[in-house]
This record gives sequence, C-alpha cells and structure tokens, in this order.
Amino acid sequence: MLLFFGNPSEEMGAYHKEYYETGRTKSEGWLKNGQKEGYWRFYHPNGRISEKGHYERGKRQEYWYFYTIKGLLQQEGHYQNGTKVDWWLFYDNSGTVNHKCQLSNGKKNGYCLQYKNRKLSAAEKYRNGKKIKTWYSLRSFKKENNLSDLR
Repeated sequence: MLLFFGNPSEEMGAYHKEYYETGRTKSEGWLKNGQKEGYWRFYHPNGRISEKGHYERGKRQEYWYFYTIKGLLQQEGHYQNGTKVDWWLFYDNSGTVNHKCQLSNGKKNGYCLQYKNRKLSAAEKYRNGKKIKTWYSLRSFKKENNLSDLR
C-alpha cells in the first residue's frame, strides 16, 4: 500500500512519505514541483535505513550513505548531478572498509585502494572503468605514483 502526504505539485514543496504494505515507511523526503529535493531517507522492509542523502532537482547530489538490511554501512560517497564522483568507500560484512575508489561519471577513474585486516593490501589504477595497473607492494606504489593524487 502506498500513501502520500502533501501535494507534489505545490510550488513551495511538500513532505512525502511512501509506505510498504506492512505499514512501515519505505521512503520520506521533500518533493518540489514533482521532483525529489533536499534530504531523503529510504528504508528496508524491516524498518532499518537503507540509504540517505540529498537530492537536487530530482538527482542525487552531495554525500550519500547506503546500509545493509542488518544496518551496517555498505558504501558511502559523493554524487554530482545523479552520478557517482570522487572518493567512494565500500565496506565488508563486518562494517570495515575493504576498498575505496575514485569515481568519475559513475565509473572507476583514478585509484582504488584495497584493504585486508584494516591495512592497505593492494592498489589499482583505472581509466574510464578499465584497470590499468595493480600494485601489491606499497613501496612500488609510492615509487610510481604521486600520492597527492589520492586526495
């Protein structure tokens, strides 16, 4: 069952809530001129938050967080005009960062750093989603790359 609050066509915007058939909240946030605007939250059917972040004119914008059905952080990162950009962090099933990647236009573009037991275990470099090189030694990675690119 879906229920809505407010009139999405109002010029000033309206708060919108959508529900699962169980009555639990599915999503909530602001609509302006029929488009998602401002801060939104989405929920798993069990009631735990699944994702949260900002919209601008119906497109994901700024920093977003995504969670597993058990409530653990799954990934987080930046959006620009609805596309993943900049650094994204990805977590394992215990909630620990297992890799982080630079993205551009939703594709890996730059470095991806992989972690094992909270320590850097490998680094990869991508260009437009295609892997260019992998390093398993931090020493060789540092020797071949400008670490200021990791910012």
